[in-house]
Amino acid sequence: MMPEFTNKLISEKSPYLQQHAHNPVNWYPWSDEAFTEAKNKDKPIFLSIGYSTCHWCHVMEHESFEDPEVARVMNETFISIKVDREERPDLDSFYMKICQLMTGSGGWPMNIIMSPDKVPFLALTYLPKESRGEQIGLIELTDRIKEFWKEKKDALIKGGTEALSELMRVEQKKPSPSVTPQVREKAFAGLTTMFDSRNGGFGSRPKFPTPHNIMFLFRIYFSTGDRNALEMAVKTLTSMRLGGIYDHVGGGFHRYSTDEGWVLPHFEKMTYDQALLSMAYTEAYQITRDELFKETVLSVLRFMSTEMRSPEGGFYSAIDADSDSEEGKFYVWEYSEILRVLGEKDGELFAELYNARPDGNYLDEATGRNPGKNVLHLSRTLGDEALRKGIEAKNFEQNVYSMLEKLSLSRSKRNPPFKDKKILADINGLMITALARAYKMFSMEEFLDYAIKAEQFIRDKMFKGDRLHHFYMDGFVSPDGFLDDYANVIQCELELFSATGKATYLEFSLKLAEITDRLFEDTENGGYFFSSGDDTGSSVRLKEGYDGAVPSGNSVHMLNLLRLSLIIGNNDMFVKAKKIADAFNAEIERGAPFHSYMMIAVDYAISKPYLVTVPDNTPELEKVRRSVWENFFPHVELVFANSDLVDLLAKLNHFIEKEVTKNQISVCSRIECLLPPKNEEELINILSGSNANKS
Repeated sequence: MMPEFTNKLISEKSPYLQQHAHNPVNWYPWSDEAFTEAKNKDKPIFLSIGYSTCHWCHVMEHESFEDPEVARVMNETFISIKVDREERPDLDSFYMKICQLMTGSGGWPMNIIMSPDKVPFLALTYLPKESRGEQIGLIELTDRIKEFWKEKKDALIKGGTEALSELMRVEQKKPSPSVTPQVREKAFAGLTTMFDSRNGGFGSRPKFPTPHNIMFLFRIYFSTGDRNALEMAVKTLTSMRLGGIYDHVGGGFHRYSTDEGWVLPHFEKMTYDQALLSMAYTEAYQITRDELFKETVLSVLRFMSTEMRSPEGGFYSAIDADSDSEEGKFYVWEYSEILRVLGEKDGELFAELYNARPDGNYLDEATGRNPGKNVLHLSRTLGDEALRKGIEAKNFEQNVYSMLEKLSLSRSKRNPPFKDKKILADINGLMITALARAYKMFSMEEFLDYAIKAEQFIRDKMFKGDRLHHFYMDGFVSPDGFLDDYANVIQCELELFSATGKATYLEFSLKLAEITDRLFEDTENGGYFFSSGDDTGSSVRLKEGYDGAVPSGNSVHMLNLLRLSLIIGNNDMFVKAKKIADAFNAEIERGAPFHSYMMIAVDYAISKPYLVTVPDNTPELEKVRRSVWENFFPHVELVFANSDLVDLLAKLNHFIEKEVTKNQISVCSRIECLLPPKNEEELINILSGSNANKS
């Protein structure tokens, strides 16, 4: 059956734009054509930004954008533009700042109304079709905008111009006095204040994973020996893993928890969450040797390799929260269904373990009603003796995993949620990093293989004409990439260099770093702009330092520059890294806990990092490699000194003596090389030196 309506989104590759291609609203993609049409017809722009797995974006589409009555008034009043925030993060970031400036908050769907000259004068998030109490509906709003545009256009544009001027003032990040070591402690103190000692995590509901907070706490523990940092991190990771935010049946983490206790999730699954959480759980295992953390990493990465890898090797972006127009339907269970799949005896045991009840165990977030279904979650780990009390079963954990496999098979027959198959360079960079680190810790060759193939995909499909591209789908690549793309891909190149010892990864990271300087560096004030300065539709060139759902490009690249500076002995890179922190110093002082990945970079900068080179022709190589990789040494770069690599490093790093490095282990800091360690134990003692205060 042919769709009744088709608009200009029909030719777009983005899954989100395709979802709206048959709306009766006359959507345009972001394009010169749309703005020219708005100018010619003297109509304001209705800009709507969202993404394909966004629950409330779906709600607004079904409620309003699919409605012919809404479409009629919108088409009469506006030129309407749809943007996928994951395809155009530059536009999303700019208009989100406008939205927050105008309303004090933000979210998706994000709706901006602006002039044909791109002056925004109104910002809103979700809008119902009809007005509800104090919340204006889209139809009423459109009628008002039509009237105001006709009678008070100049006043609307004046207000929008003032908002742009204010944003420009806020975004002028001038360097302030240098970041001091005390800012690291300030960030730690802030996280301590925010910590939920009962449930783990930071703040109240909704509660987000924010894995970079955890990784920062691990570095505080390493550097200072403060066990409170370790305990906060371990409590949070354990609570998340036991909670409903983790998919116990299929693996992987949902986007966030709507309650304080990690029980009821918002059911999206994002690739960036899986990558960052895998890194955090890998580090947790390095420090604690808790098998729960190892099992979590293996489960998440196997989920990603099974469900989210493209045939070409890249990783897809996300899985929707909804199926059959109902959030979480794919993931929740009726009590009777559990008993039917597992049998009455095993079903009752399983239900007791995973807190399932005949009447359901949660209230729906939106309606507050009990839907009579269950989100599976544990109160204790399966290895906890208190959980086994009174249960007589041989091979307890294996039996539970067998039950989970039966439920997984049953669940696979349901209608699955939509999978967004676009491939993003920045998110794949995070995923490659997670896989490479897991390979080093757990010796899982399959993870290294996945990482290498994903990196090759980026080189083959997303690096063209000396430029990295942000978006790939069905052979199509977007225009030039953004800072986050370059920063995250450089990071994964460094991880693959560490994991394999191959010079090609170091060389490509250096090439990308040079391009990053050329396209994004703020040579006057320090730090790096988000976009390259080409026309992106915004009048303010943003420079992001805040570490939100993912670390900012500036935070990641600061650490990249510090690591490269150590590996190749380049002081200019160290200076550039320091200037990043200085550019955001005032912002960090106001909210240090919200810059936790930049604090990881600051921690690296103020610590004593070591470059360890080990000849690849020595029997000690594997022993040293395992000792370094399987311990938590956040300030160590390990290099396998094969002939080609030594020649390259000797040209770049004056500390590295080619003939010596080929024949013995060497340990160098930024300013000196130490006497070669006599054995593996002495090496480990040297590398552990910066956490000598640990009790």
